[in-house]
Amino acid sequence: MADEIERKFLVSKLPDDLENYDKIDLIQGYIDVGKDNPSELRIRRKFRKGLETYLLAVKSGGGLKRSETEIEFPAQVYNTLFPLTANRRIYKTRYLIPSDSHTVELDIYSGNLTGLTVAEVEFTSVEASEDFVPLPWFGKEVTEDNRYKNKKLATKGLPN
Repeated sequence: MADEIERKFLVSKLPDDLENYDKIDLIQGYIDVGKDNPSELRIRRKFRKGLETYLLAVKSGGGLKRSETEIEFPAQVYNTLFPLTANRRIYKTRYLIPSDSHTVELDIYSGNLTGLTVAEVEFTSVEASEDFVPLPWFGKEVTEDNRYKNKKLATKGLPN
């Protein structure tokens, strides 16, 4: 498994020029691996520039640094597994926004998570994450708030 180092922020005001950025529509579901299991098993359908891609990810850990393994797999497998994610799904549109040496992933959620917008930034090291200065349109940081993990959003909905 590779490490994923990522910071997450709430966003209350969108950038004015969203139409200028690459856009990806995502549907992702979580397969139940049991309450006591700290890992998560996610399947994802990405639709970008007319192309669909299907991905399986296994993640473990929490907070700033997590382990993640992701592989691409055929649509037929996705279609077989997707029903297993009933009541544990997320629908969102992701914009890829370049910012200095990073890419901001701006996620605008829909469905039962409508109204939630977050910005995520991945880093090559913990030190790089500590040096990062959030953009002016970023709101409260929720990196360490488990209520904003996608699996938790998919299973519990919006935090109160």
